[in-house]
Parts: sequence; structure tokens; C-alpha cells
Amino acid sequence: MDFVEAAEPTQPRRSQGRTLLVTLGFVLLAGMFLRLPTALFDTPGAPLAVLRPLHPKPSYPTIGFDEDLYRKYVEHLDKVGLSSYPEIVDHYRKFQQTLAGSILPPLRFLYILAGYLWHNLFGIDALVALTCVASFFSMLTLGLAVVLAWRMKGLAFATVIAALTAFAPTQLHMSQHALVDGFFTFWALLALWLLWENLQAPRSWKWLGPYVVALALMVLTKENSFFVWVALVALMAANRWFRFGIVTRELLVATVLGPLLGVAVLVFLAGGVGDMIATYQLSISKNYTLKYAILTGDGPWHRYLVDLLLVSPFILLLALGGAFGLRRDDRVGWYFAGFIAASYLVMCNVKYGMNLRYANMWDVPLRILAAGAILGLASKLTRYRQVAIVAAVTLVCLVEFRQYLILFVDYPLYELVSEGLLRALRILK
Repeated sequence: MDFVEAAEPTQPRRSQGRTLLVTLGFVLLAGMFLRLPTALFDTPGAPLAVLRPLHPKPSYPTIGFDEDLYRKYVEHLDKVGLSSYPEIVDHYRKFQQTLAGSILPPLRFLYILAGYLWHNLFGIDALVALTCVASFFSMLTLGLAVVLAWRMKGLAFATVIAALTAFAPTQLHMSQHALVDGFFTFWALLALWLLWENLQAPRSWKWLGPYVVALALMVLTKENSFFVWVALVALMAANRWFRFGIVTRELLVATVLGPLLGVAVLVFLAGGVGDMIATYQLSISKNYTLKYAILTGDGPWHRYLVDLLLVSPFILLLALGGAFGLRRDDRVGWYFAGFIAASYLVMCNVKYGMNLRYANMWDVPLRILAAGAILGLASKLTRYRQVAIVAAVTLVCLVEFRQYLILFVDYPLYELVSEGLLRALRILK
């Protein structure tokens, strides 16, 4: 059910369009403001310092282990230069062999490179630069969510998605820390959207080229790109029944070519095929002996559902309702439901590898399903449909923002593991 279709028939469409654009603008400004890194508000004399009371500040007292490691990679890269990147990878392998557990590999190259470029461009500390990159790409994810929703279902639907995404707790959390997961979310969502566009416009190089690039950059960002790639392939396979669009030979080639280009760059950065394989083998095998991963990264297949319910209860319940209530002809709904289901099936079976940080890429797809549920329920009303939609979306946004304040500002939570979520919500004392 489209928001515009739910409007009162006496309201002029043009006036409603202007109202939606103004609303969308305010929502985007609010979402971007909340995603600004706190360093911009805490610096004495900074232009944004006067807005400090309006910006919730996560008070996690220390720098996380992964954040410190990313900082060291950027600082090392700053010393030796890009041409010596194989030395950084070699140093990682030698150091990793001495450890009982696993640490993140330097082959998460794109995020490290972005932090390095930001650090040199603006002359700021490496850790602050990495946080700024995470913040900036969280804003890009919000913008991308609006663009894809607008193209798929129109301006009114895009406005609802903007509101639901602007206050997403885990999106805001990732924007405030020097972690790769929010950065990776952007590239995963970009690849997902570009696949849709290629299905709608077969053999168009305007969409095939960016799709190949997005897949390659996703591979250069994080090894979790394999989960996204599997889900994209599953969607193309499911196209036979759900008719998302047209799967062409060119699209199949692009889906293989993009990751291969990313892998080729990783081989070059690692110093050879054998070195790249050895790096990933060390990282994965050592993870099975990492005490923290053993204590916090295991659980039943439905663990992600439990964690999502703790963080975004309304969104998850609405998304599940929206998924079970999908009409046969709702191609957009089935597309995002299929992506979540296919990637979930792989991710919930990774031993000692479950963390809600990795589910950050489901935030926008879940909110698309939740928006569908809200609009579907509103379509049953004969009067005041718009009022009901605005009230429902506002309520969900308020709950989402309140969850962010409870979990990440007041508690404050750093790692998104089940025990921490339960303690932050005072279920465990």
C-alpha cells in the first residue's frame, strides 16, 4: 500500500508532494546530525560545540580492541606507504601465529585505506579519521536507503524509510565508533540495490558497471562479503519464481567478475595467492580458539532474532508481520525478505561467529518490510489513513531512538552480544 494512495482524496497531490519533500529533508538532517562523530562537538571552539547538548554522547570509557587495531594499521600504512602493503600483511601473519586467538586481518583494506586518506587529507588523528569515515558512510547508507526506496516505491515510501532508518539504534552506534561494520553495510546495500536495477534494466552498462565495482569494493572491505554474495546469487535463482526482473548472461558474468576483481586486488596487496590464503586461514582458524568468540559468538540459529528483538522490538515484529503478509505480486517485499533469509541462513551457521554488528546490513531491508506492514495495516482504515501512518512511524522512531539512548548512551554498550544487551536492558543484573 503506497502512502500517496492512502491520502485523503480531497488533498491536492502537488501540495502533498511538497509536504513529503520538506518532511524528507528534515528527517535526513536529523539522521545526519545524530550520525556526526562526537569529536566535532567536544573540540573547544568548534562551530558545532554549541549544539553539544542536542547530540547524545556515547560514554563508553575505553577504545575497543578492534578500533585500536584499525588505528595501528592506518598509522603503519602512513609510515611505510601503499607500495609496502604486503609487508603489513606479512607482519600480521607472523604476529598472528604467536597468538592464541584471532585478530582482524589487514585485508579489510578499503576501510583502512579510507581512514588513511581521511587522516592525511584533514591531518587528524588516525582513530578520529576512522570514526569520521564510519560516520560519513552511515550517512551515505541513510541516503542510499532513501534513493532505493524512492526508485522502487516512490517518494512517500522513501520518506517512511528515511524516518525508520534515521533513528536505527545499531546504525547510530556504528557511526560513533571506528569499526568496519557500518562501512561494510553501505557497500552491501549498494550491491543489493544495483542488482535490483540490473534486473529491471537488463544489459544496461549504466547499471552493470557500477554493480561490478560495488561487488569488488565490497570484497575489499570485509570477508563477510561472501554472505552477501551468496544472498545475491540466491535472489537471482529465486527470480524464476518471484519475477524480480530479467537475469541475463551479462548479469551472471558481472556477479562473478566483481568479486574476482576484488580478490585479485587482495592477492596483490597480500603479496601473492598463497600469502592471501594463508592470511585468511590463520584468521579463521585462530578464531575457533579465541576465548571471547567462544564465550559470546555462539548460540542457536534464532540468536539474531532474539538480539534484534532486544534492540529494535517494533521493527522486528513489524518486519516479520510484513514478511508473512507479503502479497504474491509484491516483488520489492519478496526481494528484501529473500536477501535477509538467504544471508541469515549462512550467517547463523558460522561457529563462534555471531554478533549483531554483522547484522547491520539487515537494518534497511528490515525497515522496508516494517514499512510495508505499517502501510498495509493503514490501508484497512477508511478514514485518517495518513494520520495513522504518521502516528505509527513517529511512535516507532521514538522507540528506536529511546532504545539507542538506553543501550548505547546510558548503559553504555560497546559490543553487540546477547549478554551485553540483556544487561543494558536490565534483564540480567
